[in-house]
Amino acid sequence: MNEKIILAGGCFWCTEAVFSLLDGIKKITPGYIGGNTKNPTYEEVCTGTTNHAEAIEVEYDSKVISTVDILRVFFATHDPTTLNRQGADKGTQYRSAIFYKNEAQKELAKNYMDSLTEEEVYPNPIVTELVPASTFYEAEEKHKEYYAENPTQAYCSMVIAPKLDLVHKKFAEKLKK
Repeated sequence: MNEKIILAGGCFWCTEAVFSLLDGIKKITPGYIGGNTKNPTYEEVCTGTTNHAEAIEVEYDSKVISTVDILRVFFATHDPTTLNRQGADKGTQYRSAIFYKNEAQKELAKNYMDSLTEEEVYPNPIVTELVPASTFYEAEEKHKEYYAENPTQAYCSMVIAPKLDLVHKKFAEKLKK
């Protein structure tokens, strides 16, 4: 059965590349969510004034990859303890957030975040927002499959490639065959 969840973990080029490696992922759509401007553009979102987060809508087959597995990968591949920042990327558009589509996703995400806190996985508190999904605006074409199209671009090789290496090592059993 296909489900969808929207995740914001910094730059959507990164999160899209990470989730594209996983078995059971049917479609990944980069876009913008959580802001106050209709039909925002990348340039507008980058100013930080629209309050949108760069995010990906992940469509997945829950019989192949569970929502909890999605969350495991999400939390392992970005820093959920930095407010409005991922690495050198700063601003509300780079915040950590889960935009859930239903109450079951909300409960799974809340329970997973609580377990990470209880197990003291991170030295600092988790600041990931857990909010209901609002209107999701699809990003411009040039942002889709960005890493696949530009793997040698400096940002891709310095920021995205290490995340992909981590996924290969930590989640080998979840990779596409």
